[in-house]
Amino acid sequence: MEIKNIRNFSIIAHIDHGKSTLADRMLEITNTIEKRKMKEQLLDTMELERERGITIKMQPVRMEYKGHILNLIDTPGHIDFSYEVSRALRAVEGSVLLVDATQGVQAQTLTTLNMAKDLKIPIIPVLSKVDSPLAMVSDVKEEVSKLLDCDINDIYETSGKTGQGVVELLDGIIEKISEPKVEVKDDFRALVFDFKYSTHRGIIVYVRVMDGEISKNNPLIFRGAKEKFNSLEVGTFSPDETPKDSLKMGEIGYIVTGIKKPGVASVGDTITLSKSSLPVLGGYKQPKSVVWASIYPENSDDFNSLRLALGKLQLSDASFSHDEETSGALGRGFRCGFLGMLHLEIITERLKREFGIELIVTHPSISYEVYFKGLGKKMIYSPVFFPEHGEEEKILEPWISLKIMLPSKYLGEIMQLFYEHEVEMGGSEDFGDGRLSISAEMPLRELMRGFFDNLKSASSGYASLAYEMLDYRLADVVRMDILVAEEIVPAFSRIVSRRRMQEEAEKSVDKLYKILPRQMFVTKIQAKVCGRIISSKRLSALKKDVTGHLYGGDITRKMKLREKQKKGKKKMLSQGKVNISQDVFLKMMKND
Repeated sequence: MEIKNIRNFSIIAHIDHGKSTLADRMLEITNTIEKRKMKEQLLDTMELERERGITIKMQPVRMEYKGHILNLIDTPGHIDFSYEVSRALRAVEGSVLLVDATQGVQAQTLTTLNMAKDLKIPIIPVLSKVDSPLAMVSDVKEEVSKLLDCDINDIYETSGKTGQGVVELLDGIIEKISEPKVEVKDDFRALVFDFKYSTHRGIIVYVRVMDGEISKNNPLIFRGAKEKFNSLEVGTFSPDETPKDSLKMGEIGYIVTGIKKPGVASVGDTITLSKSSLPVLGGYKQPKSVVWASIYPENSDDFNSLRLALGKLQLSDASFSHDEETSGALGRGFRCGFLGMLHLEIITERLKREFGIELIVTHPSISYEVYFKGLGKKMIYSPVFFPEHGEEEKILEPWISLKIMLPSKYLGEIMQLFYEHEVEMGGSEDFGDGRLSISAEMPLRELMRGFFDNLKSASSGYASLAYEMLDYRLADVVRMDILVAEEIVPAFSRIVSRRRMQEEAEKSVDKLYKILPRQMFVTKIQAKVCGRIISSKRLSALKKDVTGHLYGGDITRKMKLREKQKKGKKKMLSQGKVNISQDVFLKMMKND
């Protein structure tokens, strides 16, 4: 196949705008998949993706249509997985921007659109779900036309459900997206945009061939890792891995490396022939974890299994990190970094489903820049290492920029929500049809404190949200410790806003009071902030009738036994320790 007949493109959109369904119809129309093998969300290979109806992992596929090769990379729509979208866009020459005709332009639509604009690649505007009785085709077309500054007639109308307009879109992709550009024809160079690990075949890298040609048994090298290997197999995605004689310039495919040691493959690395002198490609920025949580096995015997499971997951998802740590209460575990709250949820769910490990997950936190008096600056990822009251000079926390789209009639409720979550509102833009786009900034910790759920609730589900990381700014936060029987329980420590510390303290103490089993002595449950107790409850002791075995006799016999029990309980109150079960830890970590 000549390079002039190759088209590489991706589909980008807000979550739940119909990307996977549109991809299904493309696969069907191009006869890439036989009709008898066709199923919904075919490119979503994980059980979790199909169950939730969302794309988590980008997936490439090769289609042949009217004498052309169409390489599609299907991308996630949730903001947590924007890094997957950015990687896909660098491997293609054009993009299909999909907008739901029943919802219109959403916040994540703007974010992914800006990524494509920054790369200066052609953008084909497409409406999905135009067959729905709720579709607002003309209104949404006008929105998209203003957004892209394009003619309304250039916007395609499609339905992934019925296949309407998909043939016209495929023709448009061939017409409007250019063929791949090649700098060098007689030497090989490829960009690694993803990879996975196979127990039998080692690391399998997903590549976009930029220059030259590669076949089986060629001597290659990872230029970044400086690791040499021979290509054991090369091929394309249909959508399963399909071996080919060679991969040529402009094509998207895979290379089986046979390498089984971790840490060799990395997204953005350049692969060339081992003796090549070609310069490395630009690659990608490394993703930065923004949410941190500690993960422990419920059964301490599963620690090594958890270590292996995390290592395997990282080979298929390089965007999360993990380091071993030890907690006196929970034993050995791992401090893990994630791209967002959904990313955390997906990883922990995969650990449970794919590896059968029951987990304890601590309260998510973020990283703070803490300037200690006389000790300089440190990055703190865990409340346990947060400074005691008076030890810090200043504390900085990460902020984010928000883009929120919502019906203007909910603006009053949203403004109240902004106040509760320390949001600094910027400008707003009228999108017509009673919809607003609001720009704002807020601390990342407040986003994690249920802001998105509260936003959906305040707007009756109509608001959408996208965010990007900003800089670090001064933070007015404190460490809140929970004490049980006057001993700090490190796993319950949290970083809270000073303005909300009383509310958070009472909430945590009340929750633990309800779930902690009673002991043989009165148990104090307290919240400590800035060196003082600001909330406290006393859990009454278990009662035992020590005189139940006595029959008759002088009343003083019973009085003596009760007095002895009273002294014993007083001694236990001063010396007793509470062994907190893992079930209690688990219930405390859940956001009820």
